[in-house]
Amino acid sequence: MMLQKWDPFREMRAFERALNRPWRGTAWPEETEQWNIPIDVVRKGEEIIVKASMPGVKPEDIEVSVENNVLTLKAESATDNEMEEGGYMVRERAWGSFYRALSLPDTVDTARIEPVYANGVLTITLPTAEDKKRKQIKVAVKKEEPKAIESK
Repeated sequence: MMLQKWDPFREMRAFERALNRPWRGTAWPEETEQWNIPIDVVRKGEEIIVKASMPGVKPEDIEVSVENNVLTLKAESATDNEMEEGGYMVRERAWGSFYRALSLPDTVDTARIEPVYANGVLTITLPTAEDKKRKQIKVAVKKEEPKAIESK
């Protein structure tokens, strides 16, 4: 007997696959699927760096915006309609609308955000505002004269 950690989401996915099994291979009208963009968020020194995977998305189809300290990423990826005869046996590559929103700390300088797209990865550098950076404050030491002890 093998012990295995119970994952309720794995059970739900297995149930969904079982429900969808009879419908495989049927010709349903294609709909645009909206799903989250997988991201990594890293603090590097005084900056926050967000990396978002967007394979197959054209740079002109990516929208990056900030409003009320919320960073929003939107993109659109077209489907491949290159199928010749027959149908897909397996189709796992995602296409459609991509969307992700992240709350930013109030220390981010939203005027200096730099998004760069290369090799299917959108890298967004979020610098810390100069007036919000951590400042080291020196502690002053006050020298006191030693007090004499009086006896009675």
